[in-house]
Amino acid sequence: MPALTPSPAWDIWAGKYEKSRVTQSQKKRYHALIVDDHEPTRLLMARILEQELDLQVTLAGTCEVARRLAEEHVFDVILLDLLMPGIGGFDVLKLIRSESANIETPVVVVSVLDDQDSVDRCMALKAHAFVTKPVNRTVLTAIVKAQLSREPQAQNRGISS
Repeated sequence: MPALTPSPAWDIWAGKYEKSRVTQSQKKRYHALIVDDHEPTRLLMARILEQELDLQVTLAGTCEVARRLAEEHVFDVILLDLLMPGIGGFDVLKLIRSESANIETPVVVVSVLDDQDSVDRCMALKAHAFVTKPVNRTVLTAIVKAQLSREPQAQNRGISS
């Protein structure tokens, strides 16, 4: 019985497959900060971003923790609730835009507030998007994905818009 030898086509395909696996594993993951005092919502958004977009996620349950994290780390996207105890989401957004390493980081506001004044206030504070709760998986994923493909992150990571 003749010995089976792989065809040249198989070698080429296998080599490309092996290269793509290595490239995928070496690719840097985006990092999101999720700020929400309601733990179930925080965990839901984390699960959505991890499953749908393969993001690395850091969670903050208070505005004070969020402020400290935003001063110490650069994130690729920040999801921010507005109605939180302590200094509150509006003030955190102001601080992110003025005193942190994340001045240019896209901020997606995720809130139960859906009035035009709140939306306008967030946009004036340079939020990039506004999502109302309860969060919809498809909408949240699309908005975060769009924010991650914005400049300057796209240039730094080789992502095309």
